[in-house]
Amino acid sequence: MASTPSSTLSPLYESNIFCNFNSPQKFTFPLKLYSKSCIRTTQVSLQEQSQVSNPNNSQYSDRKAVSSSKSKLWVNPKSPRASELKRKSYDFRYASLMKVAESLDSCKPVEEDVFNVLADLGDKIVEQDAVVTLNNMTNAETALLAMKYFQQRLKLSKEVIVYNVTLKVLRKNKDLDRAEKVFDEMLERGVKPDNVTFSTIISCARQCNLPEKAIEWFEKLPSFGCEPDDVTYSVMIDAYGKAGNVDMALSLYDRARTEKWRIDAVTFATLIRIYGAAGNFDGCLNVYEEMKALGVKPNMTVYNSLLDAMGRARRPWQAKNIYGEMLSNGFQPSWGTYASLIRAYGRARYSEDALKIYKEMKEKGLELSVVLYNTLLAMCADVGLTDEAVNIFEEMKSSASETCQPDSWTYSSLITIFSCSGKVSEAEFTLNEMMEAGFEPNIFVLTSLIQCYGKAGRTDDVVRTFDRLSDLGLSADERFTGCLLNVLTQTAKEDLHKLTICLERANPKLGYVVKFLVDDEVEEEEGAFKKHAAELLDCATMDVRKAYCNCLIDICVNLNQLERACELLDVGLTLNIYTDIMSRTATQWSLHLKSLSLGAALTALHIWVNDLNKALESGEEFPSLLGINTGHGKHKYSEKGLAGVFESHLKELNAPFHEAPDKAGWFLTTKVAATSWLESRRAQEVVAA
Repeated sequence: MASTPSSTLSPLYESNIFCNFNSPQKFTFPLKLYSKSCIRTTQVSLQEQSQVSNPNNSQYSDRKAVSSSKSKLWVNPKSPRASELKRKSYDFRYASLMKVAESLDSCKPVEEDVFNVLADLGDKIVEQDAVVTLNNMTNAETALLAMKYFQQRLKLSKEVIVYNVTLKVLRKNKDLDRAEKVFDEMLERGVKPDNVTFSTIISCARQCNLPEKAIEWFEKLPSFGCEPDDVTYSVMIDAYGKAGNVDMALSLYDRARTEKWRIDAVTFATLIRIYGAAGNFDGCLNVYEEMKALGVKPNMTVYNSLLDAMGRARRPWQAKNIYGEMLSNGFQPSWGTYASLIRAYGRARYSEDALKIYKEMKEKGLELSVVLYNTLLAMCADVGLTDEAVNIFEEMKSSASETCQPDSWTYSSLITIFSCSGKVSEAEFTLNEMMEAGFEPNIFVLTSLIQCYGKAGRTDDVVRTFDRLSDLGLSADERFTGCLLNVLTQTAKEDLHKLTICLERANPKLGYVVKFLVDDEVEEEEGAFKKHAAELLDCATMDVRKAYCNCLIDICVNLNQLERACELLDVGLTLNIYTDIMSRTATQWSLHLKSLSLGAALTALHIWVNDLNKALESGEEFPSLLGINTGHGKHKYSEKGLAGVFESHLKELNAPFHEAPDKAGWFLTTKVAATSWLESRRAQEVVAA
């Protein structure tokens, strides 16, 4: 048989080398009995096979009709010669080789048994027989012995092809160790590996989820004079991404877009994960759109990676759209899909959607992990779904899986829910259950308990809970201190000194500022309170600044210290804790109170009305409308919202602001009504003086 140059042979087995070969593959052989009894009488060699390969088919692709200029001979199908020619055709030979491959897959992996099976092929075996047989095998151990048989009995002109189809069998078995040993044997026998050799080993490493190994083999290519093709490069995007070499992965991806490489769905999924990990969530969506534009169909890995990214991006609406697209394309959600959706909806407080997914998982008998249960409970705590949280907690405890039992975070979320609802006995019962399960209360649990006892007016229990910090070796963080400060806004004046002592121990600066407000015996230099308050708030982190300032103003209002409340609001405006509270346009002057506590809102209203008085006195022209925006929401654990409380206060002031029917949360008045009200207030003040 004539020797065939590598460049001529390579297309046969080079294309789509990263596909999974789960079913036997067949050659295209020219000699075929057609329905019209037209028989080709051509002899097929390895060289001719290389000429009929299709770059879009897998290595050693399924048989297809072969275009050829060879002559055709019509034979009467009823003629005895037709059946004789059929027996002599390579199609007949191919069928027998398929049976041999099946026998080899099922026989014992010992040399004697393997050699006995191959002996049935007879003495006139050719190189093509070896390639066909090995290419259709799935048993790695017997394939290695079969290759040895052919090497001993044939003078192989292209031994690299025999090695490559054997490596493909090892790839089917995800046996990278044996594949590397076969490669070493190739070198010992003087067989030069080609692109397909490396591509097969690289894809084997990829299937074994060993990206570092894939990179190691990829970087060996140049030393053997091999140049990676675009398919190999595309696979390496995935390998570099999974190995953590993001720069290289993205560099190859940029090149892939420029040179129009073929990229599979698995690689696109890796790119989505890379962009997601970097926080570039728009990049995730761009990759997804590029993939669809290139005609690559998303698989479940792509969808789940994208859903996970949208969850971390807090874009539940996009997660819903992607999930809908996934369903419309005929995919059924997996456990990973549901997990991504619960995380996406839970983090964004899409409670209705999250609970719907939870119900669907339970109906399908899918078990949730502790993390998913905790995500749902944390969401319930955020939006005030007490009953739903209790049901989820009970279902979690009844789970048959030991890995789904409540942990400290589970109990923490449930205690938070009961605490915010003011359910003291339920919170205490859950705390005892938590401790019986072997979990000590953490800082989050103690923070919730302080809030719970504070709402119930149980000041002594607040102090007792605070003392547990040191017993458990915990330190008060800013959120704990902020919660303690919030409790002061709900505490009777005669008990304030008890909590002030706790505050001084937790945060001396904060305790010192509060002492100015609650201790009448503290001597104050002029401007000292405002100075210390500014220093405190300036040092506080952004997470608690507004909460601290709101609570301090609320305490001032509760204690009728309006001047100090105004000073605190001024500090808040100076430090940009509050922004855009007051606005003016040619047609409307507005006061925006949505982000303020009740005390801070009342203080801002007082200052705004004073500013209106000054404008009126100076002859400044009012616009046609004046408005107060309180927002229309209510507290998640309360039926009261700022709008409802503010409406009552405006009536007490006899202010002409009325709730706008077409603008929820807005109280509006006209220029004429506002002017008349301000003049009336001024007249009353004069009389009172």
